[in-house]
Amino acid sequence: MSAIPLPTRKYSEARAESSAQSLKEADWMRIGVGSTLLAGSLLLLTGKRRLGLVVTAAGTALAMLEHKEVVREWWDALPEYLDKAQSLLDQAQETIDDVTAKRDKVMSLFSR
Repeated sequence: MSAIPLPTRKYSEARAESSAQSLKEADWMRIGVGSTLLAGSLLLLTGKRRLGLVVTAAGTALAMLEHKEVVREWWDALPEYLDKAQSLLDQAQETIDDVTAKRDKVMSLFSR
């Protein structure tokens, strides 16, 4: 049975050092994306639609640049979802056509 060596530093010291390091290395991209989306939302709420849409689109573009892998996965999965949506719409159309045909048949029975 092997033993796992324990760290020699105390947990509180490691935590304090980690939080200090995270303050130094702030994720400026996330801060920029969040502030841009917030500003765009506020502009939309105050009635400045065009400027709000432009700022919100810029924030969305920044977020997409930051998460290229996620966007690529979504893009690759999109055709499958569109095929499923098309299949669902085709089924709904067939059902509507069937109900319409039955309605016409019932209406023709009553019109006699």
